[in-house]
Amino acid sequence: MYLEHFGLREYPFQLTPNTGYYYGRASHQEALTMLWAALESGEGFLRVTGEVGTGKSLVCRQLLHKLGDHWQAALILNPALDPASLRQVVADELQLDAGNDCINAHELLRALHARLQENATAGRRTLLIIDEAQVMPDESLETLRLLTNLESEEAKLLQVVLLGQPELDQRLAQPHLRQLRQRCTFRYRLQPLPLEVVDDYLHHRVQTAGYRGRGLFMPKASRLIGRAGQGVPRTINTLAHKALLAAFGDGVQQVVREHVVRAIEDTETADASAIGIRRWLPGRSRGEERT
Repeated sequence: MYLEHFGLREYPFQLTPNTGYYYGRASHQEALTMLWAALESGEGFLRVTGEVGTGKSLVCRQLLHKLGDHWQAALILNPALDPASLRQVVADELQLDAGNDCINAHELLRALHARLQENATAGRRTLLIIDEAQVMPDESLETLRLLTNLESEEAKLLQVVLLGQPELDQRLAQPHLRQLRQRCTFRYRLQPLPLEVVDDYLHHRVQTAGYRGRGLFMPKASRLIGRAGQGVPRTINTLAHKALLAAFGDGVQQVVREHVVRAIEDTETADASAIGIRRWLPGRSRGEERT
């Protein structure tokens, strides 16, 4: 659509996590620094939480990108699994052939332990990353805790990073999950982008996408995107993409405030009060929408 118009090589505000667009001036970098330091020191359980759209998956991808050859990492993106399925998926992600040789949970656990010990002997650490961990059943969370009991005399054989929405913290606060909560010695809560860096964030993404012109987003447009997006990267990206579409439709080379207003009006997750609009609710007449 607008790539040639703005001199872009690719779309800069796609929602798919892409480490090439990683922005290192937000709380994401603090989270990564904490994770890396804790993993290197051998901590067994770590967790990172954040609201929807704050960039947990990007932190996950960036962490995987940072791992060297002395790590074997397993990533589970859909952990809504019962304990048996969880053990099987972990075995699959660790490239463990757990077919007919492992006919029950006990033998599968022995095979997992053998693989973890094999990695440790070879100087490799084993890392399990679970995204959207807030959806895991209690029984599977307990199974995960028991898996981290596998250890040598020197260190944990399996290290785990849990990524999830704030509901994960609420889940782990329950008394019957206190043992798992106590294992999570390091935790971090991702924060929205500060409003003062939103303009720099937008500039970083369009430059990464190949833009070489002058400021693509005018200052008022950037500030409005930050306010309406409430600092949430996913919403900011959505608004920026729609604002670029609006500017393209007008045949202009810069995004101004009016283009962002149109984007906000078309985006349910945006804070419409930033432009004086109240979302329509049942029982309210359409004439009451704008304040």
